[in-house]
Amino acid sequence: MRENLHRFFRAARGAGVRISPSESMDAMRAVADVGFYDRSVLRDTFLVTLAKSQEEKRLLSDCFDVFFDHPELTQPLADGDPDASGEQQEGSEAAQTEGAPGAPSSGLGQLAQTLLSQDRAEMEAAISNAANAASLSDIRFFTQRGIFSSRILDLLGIQQLRDDLEQLAQTNPSEAERLAAATEALRENVRDRVSQALLLYGREETENLRNEILKNAPLSQLDRRQVEQMRALIRVMARRLRERYSRPRKRQRRGHLDVRRTIRRNAAWGGVPFLTTWKRRHRDRPKIVAICDVSGSVAKVSDFFLLLIYSLHEVVSDVRSFAFSGHLVDVSDILDSKTPEAAMADIMSLVGLGSSDYGKSLADFEAKWMRHVTPQTTVIVLGDARTNNLNPRADILRRISERSKRVVWLNPEGRMIWGMGDSEMPRYATYCSVVRQCSTARQLERAISDIVASYQ
Repeated sequence: MRENLHRFFRAARGAGVRISPSESMDAMRAVADVGFYDRSVLRDTFLVTLAKSQEEKRLLSDCFDVFFDHPELTQPLADGDPDASGEQQEGSEAAQTEGAPGAPSSGLGQLAQTLLSQDRAEMEAAISNAANAASLSDIRFFTQRGIFSSRILDLLGIQQLRDDLEQLAQTNPSEAERLAAATEALRENVRDRVSQALLLYGREETENLRNEILKNAPLSQLDRRQVEQMRALIRVMARRLRERYSRPRKRQRRGHLDVRRTIRRNAAWGGVPFLTTWKRRHRDRPKIVAICDVSGSVAKVSDFFLLLIYSLHEVVSDVRSFAFSGHLVDVSDILDSKTPEAAMADIMSLVGLGSSDYGKSLADFEAKWMRHVTPQTTVIVLGDARTNNLNPRADILRRISERSKRVVWLNPEGRMIWGMGDSEMPRYATYCSVVRQCSTARQLERAISDIVASYQ
């Protein structure tokens, strides 16, 4: 049963429930006290010891139902067909009369005898033992279903069963038909057991594979279903960014040991370092100004840009955020005071999906908010640099670059089309410290992570 508990914990982690080693030990001790007999008590025990939120309770409860409720075994004959059952019983009795030429051979294998007896409990135990011996809990991908099904059937003795079928086909055709139907039901039961294991143990790997594919997919080419998946993925990336950089590290605060000053400071004790002195590197307090294009030309990626900017507000204390289409507005208060979904909806209704005018928006920034740019400020521009053939006002970006620590431009379009049509990216790039193509979620995450890490 200890192995079953370990498999359940693994399945629960794959379902999205965070379980630490100490929590799993607490759960095992609690289960040892309450036992396995009452299923509802066992469920409540897991919910109390493992779940830490209502969402985790729901996920854990669903995982419990799938893990402990095995698929019902399929029978070769319908329970509601009394005529067929009666005929089968009469045929079996007739076949087993003394000297009957069609009597089942006593040399049938154990699997054939179990199938012909239709003992559900024995068949369930045999499938469970074979599944454990085949390490079914190691299944990860849907392409492995056939492999594990074959392993389980081999361990059950499918080869001997085939030989028994050939033997019965010659000596007792009616019994051979029964065994053939039971064999097909056995295969279906094994497939159901493997599908259940894939649902339990393969969910995490399947989601990881899907997320890896999604991370490298162009943001502008996602369909409606993928957009929702990408939003969830961006939220996970933002949370990971927050967890990684929001807590200062002790080693970084303390710095490195200054050996020379430590020895000089402890001269009175013969150089024994009772008192230590540390070298502390001066780090600029992070200041970020984010300017995000939410016009119609980047409508499919502006949501993801805004989600990443939202994460910056949770990681860095001094962030000023702006959004623009035809003109620029300060959206810092919206991002600070509202949930991501509400903030994005308000920003898009305020200034989104219009015709982009980079020159006018840069002029608005210079006139109203240029004072926020200091030598410690990193300015991040997220946009495609398409100006609709209007004045790009690259001179304003030059002045911003001269006042700031650096200017980072993240462009969702491919580099091959920068400068084509109304794109002014080559002109703007002249005054940027970093210019990156950010057409996928992975590129966005890496760019934002590098920006924040430079202040750590």
